[in-house]
Amino acid sequence: MVQCVSILGSTGSIGRQSLDIIRRLPGIRVAALTAGTNVERMAQQCREFSPKLAVMATQEAAQALAERIKGLSIRVNFGEAGLMEAASMADADCVITAVVGMVGLEPTLAAIQRGKRIGLANKETLVCAGELVMDAADRYGAEIIPVDSEHSAIFQCLAGCRDRGQVRRLILTCSGGPFYGRRREELRYVTRADALCHPNWRMGAKITIDCATLMNKGLELIEAMRLYRLPMEQVSVVIHRQSVVHSLVEYVDGAVLAQLGAPDMRLPIQLALTWPDRAPCPAPDLDLLSCGPLTFDRPDLETFPCLGLAMEAAKAGGTAGAVLSGANEVAVGLYLLDQVGFYDIYDLVKQALDRVPFVKKPDLGQILAADRLAREAVYANLGG
Repeated sequence: MVQCVSILGSTGSIGRQSLDIIRRLPGIRVAALTAGTNVERMAQQCREFSPKLAVMATQEAAQALAERIKGLSIRVNFGEAGLMEAASMADADCVITAVVGMVGLEPTLAAIQRGKRIGLANKETLVCAGELVMDAADRYGAEIIPVDSEHSAIFQCLAGCRDRGQVRRLILTCSGGPFYGRRREELRYVTRADALCHPNWRMGAKITIDCATLMNKGLELIEAMRLYRLPMEQVSVVIHRQSVVHSLVEYVDGAVLAQLGAPDMRLPIQLALTWPDRAPCPAPDLDLLSCGPLTFDRPDLETFPCLGLAMEAAKAGGTAGAVLSGANEVAVGLYLLDQVGFYDIYDLVKQALDRVPFVKKPDLGQILAADRLAREAVYANLGG
């Protein structure tokens, strides 16, 4: 079990659930907390967990936080420099990266370079720079334990695997989101409110929209390839509406191992903190006698073309993941502001992939540039 944790993105869904787990696990201290602009929630967390460092996204938010926690022995910082400091603190032996977006990449690399355990919940880290990140983890002896439910399931199913050559394929399960079973013509004018109604999980707005388009599963497919160092041909996706089977591993002898559990993120979060040990978890137990039939189906790539687009990016490798991720983040943000339609998300991401120059073996600078150019391409193509 880890002794001291920094949480990047403590006021978001994963961050709050991480603190709920820490609250119940005796002996784990909090070194640093970081957040966007939710000053009130951060102030409450600081009072309860007494980190040495609290970081806000902006100077204004940091100043407001400093006023709220005046008298506490907590240093306040802000911006990218603050994130890097939180990720690098000597006290923390584990960093949970729960920030959304490309902003999580460089702090994650900083934590890896100090040999820390990474509880990885930031998709962009592996989607955009998976090969660089995994090579750095090898070089510095850092341990990456996924917090995402699907990748945690695969992590657990691979625990007894001595040779990855014995793996035939990884099978990622997908709930299908709120629009499973509907056809393309039915979805053209679905609203933000419709897309935010996930049937099984309570998550942040951005990832919930990604689940509605199935882009989330495409991003997870790329993550799995990088994290477990397997080609796309050995990673597949199945629709599993009940979100009970979190993912599976098929071995060359035909055996298939699956991890089952209630749809609650606290289980994979806790595992990242306690591994290789396990502890009682506040997540509800899975009752096999009442969870109902478990079903599986193929994804509909015609109705949900974002998944197919992600598969193409996965095959291409290089900077394609960074372009896919950056363009999608902007397009989803525009959708959440009611500035574009549901299928405009796919169109804008596709246009960015076509427009941004491709680099096969990028360095970190080229990855960051690809992300920036992708975001610019979305705005340039808006309304085009």
